[in-house]
Amino acid sequence: MPPAETLRTLARAARGTTRDAFRVWLTLVKVMVPIIIVVKVLTELDLVRYLALPLSPIMGLVGLPADLGLSWATSMLVNIYSGLFVYAGLLPGMEQLSVAQVTTFATMTLIAHNVLVEGRIAQQCGLNMTTQIVLRFGGALLCGMLMRAFFDATGYLSEPATMLWAPREAPATLAAWAWNEARNLVSVFGIVLVLMGLMRVLDAVGITRLLNACLRPVLRLMGIGDNAATITIVGLSLGIAYGGGLIVHEVQGGKVPPRDVFSSLSLMGLSHALIEDTLLMTLIGAHLGGTLWARLIFSMVVVMLLIRLYDRLRPTPLPTTTTGPASTANSASMGA
Repeated sequence: MPPAETLRTLARAARGTTRDAFRVWLTLVKVMVPIIIVVKVLTELDLVRYLALPLSPIMGLVGLPADLGLSWATSMLVNIYSGLFVYAGLLPGMEQLSVAQVTTFATMTLIAHNVLVEGRIAQQCGLNMTTQIVLRFGGALLCGMLMRAFFDATGYLSEPATMLWAPREAPATLAAWAWNEARNLVSVFGIVLVLMGLMRVLDAVGITRLLNACLRPVLRLMGIGDNAATITIVGLSLGIAYGGGLIVHEVQGGKVPPRDVFSSLSLMGLSHALIEDTLLMTLIGAHLGGTLWARLIFSMVVVMLLIRLYDRLRPTPLPTTTTGPASTANSASMGA
């Protein structure tokens, strides 16, 4: 192919990728902005404190101080960093926490945080938002109870925890907060653009097929087919906003069946951003054995059980001649 034609082909591919990335990003912005504003209002009115009250007795089930319910509620409604800011403020008024307790708390927070925004992203993929939020909250609580039982029985990680990092304070003014959120949204577009371009390159050179072949046995156990395998890896590595954004694009193109959407996003919901968020929790004194390995194994087992339940409860689809994004999204909504 002549150099000029090659350049034109690359330019067309770049324009197509940018256009698709912008479309996905716009969908994410429409989901995220209203919830970000609602959460800000709740925070400014100090209503998160009252929403956290029901969590106080629940914390006792996992062997944690009741006050930590406020930190977890903040993480679920806002984000991990805000929750850890509350956590740092609560520490001086509590007894010394063990590494086991911090690991339990950190793992629960990693499973269930920012659930409103991420639940809406799942909804855009055709899943039921409430079901996904309940899955993450219930999964976090169950995992926390299992971890407490293990730590109590073995005495493992009973030494005092040391916090190596304190989160930075939230923006002091409304303008600073708005500017910070706008920068975050712009960075989301950049990451989505890079990921979509990378996925197309991987598809073109055959690496996607190789990755899928290597991971196929494990992913099949969780009901995740080849069409969603690469996107699932992105979500597990970087986060549900990015993996979910890519799934939105694939669903709209009719490329991912409803069963794969359900299993992939359920796995992402329980276990995502395995690198960044896990390292963050290490800095507050949590152990990798819980925040990474226990969380990942727990998530895989739960999704394997869920997909079997999904297959049992899923209604037999009626014959139809309609194909395309709309029918795919409707089927996903029915199935989940």
